[in-house]
Amino acid sequence: MEITYRTGRHCCFMLHCHLIFITKYRGKVFNSAHLSTLEGICRNVCELFECELQEFNGESDHVHMLINFPPKVAISKLVNSLKGVSSRKMKLHHPELHKPAWKSDALWSPSYFAGSVGGAPLEVIKKYIEEQNRPH
Repeated sequence: MEITYRTGRHCCFMLHCHLIFITKYRGKVFNSAHLSTLEGICRNVCELFECELQEFNGESDHVHMLINFPPKVAISKLVNSLKGVSSRKMKLHHPELHKPAWKSDALWSPSYFAGSVGGAPLEVIKKYIEEQNRPH
């Protein structure tokens, strides 16, 4: 895979985040059609944040996303928007999702996983920094 760097006004970057969202009460609510709709919704939200949804997949009770994002984006704000917009729009496109979310009408658990990915392993970066020619 070719490494592509994105540029901003004053920066060059390559930032990726692995996100995992779990349904409320780990309910097994998604089928293939739901996941297809959800992927489109998440792509649109990512575009609004100038992010790129590079990979998307899931199972009946959770989804995984690999997102390329600029440094100006706070992951917590992206997650809040992804969860809020997707919950609202999924219930519009698929009204049957209201029933599994009956207690609080929430599609998602309030928790999520976010992990930074890509680039060199930490040990390689640590060694590179340690070996810099520091002036005496």
